[in-house]
Amino acid sequence: MLYTAKHCQLVLMAIKPKEEIGAEVHKLDQFFRVEEGSGEAVLDGVRTAIQAGFAVVVPAGTNHNIINTGSVPLKLYTLYAPPNHRDGVVHHTREDAEADNERFDGKTTE
Repeated sequence: MLYTAKHCQLVLMAIKPKEEIGAEVHKLDQFFRVEEGSGEAVLDGVRTAIQAGFAVVVPAGTNHNIINTGSVPLKLYTLYAPPNHRDGVVHHTREDAEADNERFDGKTTE
């Protein structure tokens, strides 16, 4: 978690080769921007190749996943609107993130 405002949140991600964020559905809108690497965005079963410079908008209620299909880390950032996670939380692995049931608690960065 890099920054949490009252109505949105900025999160940085680095997905290892052959790994993924895992299929999920949110009750909020989400935006992804790929900075490095390549992969696939899967939205409601539709697969789209993505690479550095691509953006993906995920409307609330959409089943989605981001998969690293490349040989280097897939680096991206995502914006949640409204915030989805507790400010300042860091997960070093997907397993850490899945094991943590934390949610946005109303506290912002500033």
